Amino acid sequence: MMYLQLKHLHLTCITLSLILFVTRFYWRKQNPSMLQKKWVKILPHTIDTILLASAIGMAIIASINPLEQTWLAAKILALLAYIFAGTFAIKRASNPQVQNLSFVLALTCFAYILMVAFSKQVLPWMN
Repeated sequence: MMYLQLKHLHLTCITLSLILFVTRFYWRKQNPSMLQKKWVKILPHTIDTILLASAIGMAIIASINPLEQTWLAAKILALLAYIFAGTFAIKRASNPQVQNLSFVLALTCFAYILMVAFSKQVLPWMN
């Protein structure tokens, strides 16, 4: 039962994380002052921490080792790419072209993570 609760928490955090990422990108473009609000700086990190903790909890309960399950290792690597691209889209990019490219790359990583999660395959489009 605990696994199912963690899974629901994980899925909720995935949704909230994506919504906040897209919203923060929009604010960077249209209303940058929103990015300076304290809750905007804290909430995404809180959600992402819960997201990661729930993922680790599910892996422990299911006895899944990312070193043995290539699909999980692929998700972790794609997550790192998503975080890297996302920081450029929201904070680090110095011009609009790099912001936009980083945003698209982050969303592509996000989509890949979802496809891998559902298929349990490193190359989910090959099935």
